[in-house]
Amino acid sequence: MINITLPDGAVKTFDKGVTPMDVAKQISEGFARNVISANFNNTTIETSTPLVKDGSLILYTWNDDDGKKAFWHSSAHILAQALEELYPGIKLWVGPAIENGFYYDVDMGEHTISEKDFKAIEDKMLEIARGKHDFNMRSVSKAEALSYYNGVNNYKVDLIENLEDGTITFCDHSAFTDLCRGGHIPNTSLVKAVKIMSVAGAYWKGDEKNKQLTRVYGISFPKQKELTEYLELLEEAKKRDHRKLGKELELFTFSTKVGQGLPLWLPKGAALRERLENFLKQAQKKAGYEMVVTPHIGQKELYVTSGHYAKYGADSFQPISTPAEGEEFLLKPMNCPHHCEIYNTRPFSYKELPKRYAEFGTVYRYEQSGELHGLTRVRGFTQDDAHIFCTPDQLDAEFKNVIDLVLYVFGSLGFENFKTQVSVRDPENPDKYIGSVENWEKAEQAILNAAIDKGLDYEVVEGEAAFYGPKLDFMVKDALGRNWQLGTIQVDYNLPERFELTYKGSDNELHRPVMIHRAPFGSMERFVAILLEHTGGNFPLWLMPEQVIILSISEKYEKYAEKVLNLLENNEIRALVDNRNETIGKKIREAEMNKIPYMIIVGENEEKDQKITVRQHGGEDLGLLSVEEFTTIVDQQIKKTLKTFKN
Repeated sequence: MINITLPDGAVKTFDKGVTPMDVAKQISEGFARNVISANFNNTTIETSTPLVKDGSLILYTWNDDDGKKAFWHSSAHILAQALEELYPGIKLWVGPAIENGFYYDVDMGEHTISEKDFKAIEDKMLEIARGKHDFNMRSVSKAEALSYYNGVNNYKVDLIENLEDGTITFCDHSAFTDLCRGGHIPNTSLVKAVKIMSVAGAYWKGDEKNKQLTRVYGISFPKQKELTEYLELLEEAKKRDHRKLGKELELFTFSTKVGQGLPLWLPKGAALRERLENFLKQAQKKAGYEMVVTPHIGQKELYVTSGHYAKYGADSFQPISTPAEGEEFLLKPMNCPHHCEIYNTRPFSYKELPKRYAEFGTVYRYEQSGELHGLTRVRGFTQDDAHIFCTPDQLDAEFKNVIDLVLYVFGSLGFENFKTQVSVRDPENPDKYIGSVENWEKAEQAILNAAIDKGLDYEVVEGEAAFYGPKLDFMVKDALGRNWQLGTIQVDYNLPERFELTYKGSDNELHRPVMIHRAPFGSMERFVAILLEHTGGNFPLWLMPEQVIILSISEKYEKYAEKVLNLLENNEIRALVDNRNETIGKKIREAEMNKIPYMIIVGENEEKDQKITVRQHGGEDLGLLSVEEFTTIVDQQIKKTLKTFKN
């Protein structure tokens, strides 16, 4: 008999050789019908794998991320079989599951694949899937594995040569065999809908010196309805693409002469940034932060001291030489070393702590050109950075106060669906991190305590910590159901040591402060990109570059339009007048395209009654109102969305 521990902590006893599917059936026949994969003692296995020792078992359905991973990994096998049947003589390399779907890298030989071939590949995959072929894992010796692929597929031979004998497994389904570590659904028939999304070139092993293979991307679902919904979501995502909206709304642009990955903010975009900055500055002022400004460059030695050069030197711009011999500077990759030096300008007493320094500081990191993507991946970006220097006794309260600030930011900008991630060290790779084990343990426990006390929905993820300390990351789900990492808070015992930061304690001795790094936005560029796609360009009213546009029926009413404009501006409502010699219909269409929240139409009746006709973005007509009535509507809507920060 063996003891199986389930996720809820329950321990059940079974005969040795029981399978995960047998366990699922004992829980519930209905539940078992939805189980598609399993994890035993932190290893993904099939639902048919015999369990022969005590351990912890997790059962996955399609609704679990790991369930989807097994589903898509299995679909990659089906894709590989379909490609081999349609294009004889091809050579397969690897086919993993990815965030949305799967791909397979293939040496197509004399064959080519284009969009016109997608339907045939999809049909062949569904034909294979309907065969209800079981996925069966089997262990093979290294010699046997090499024998199977020698002279047939050099890509698989290369993979096998780097594996240890006794760890190699094949997966069989139908008449198809592939080198595979495992983690499949029970059989092919669970795949009911497939879509080939695209093809691209991919160098073998990611090395441009190697042969370029064909990467075939696909996605699959257990129901056709889910595929249809996914494709509709993709179409909506195209409409919301921040690069498209940024151009249409005249927020930002890029110039090849300025350089890749270096955004240029246009007047409307600069105004949007300024409002975001002022919004956070006001909250920070209430929370006791002091604004500082640091230069865009720093001596190389500064980043050697902090450890950033050793960890990120390869991703930084190369040192900048000056006319002085031996003098080297770097474009600033991080603000924290500069803030440490600000703290170091004078001695502090424990009575003066915490010190909270904040800065909208622009930093620079060299990203490969192929990795650049609009505002979400750039080479120069502005962080809403702050660093808190506190005593160990103050750490808990300060960390919780930062959580409150992040939640205020999310609430005011409509990010209501989020989880948190406690990112800790990878215990298998201690060399990735600086500092003592003792300090790391204290920092990680401080974050866990704060997350529990604040009632956050969190998970612990190993290996995602910064090199100098663990962190709490906020994972936000946008309007399209996509997850983004927005906002981070980090606990750091290590930089204070490296920069020899001190304060005088109540015992009159020098002590080391604890450092909290925090950035609710993360970077201004990425935050604006995500906000653009989340809202579709319909920002909260308080943030909109233009809240109202006044449309005059004809030039006879331009003076009244200007009068209305002045009244609105006196009430701190951002408005402009469109007095172009165009039809009112065209003006309304363009205002809709520019996503201006309110349109005010003025003509003969409005001027006579000293009122305005108000139309809301999206077509709702609010009718004839006084300017005072309209300003009240705007004020109430802003108060509804813009939260009040309480500290």
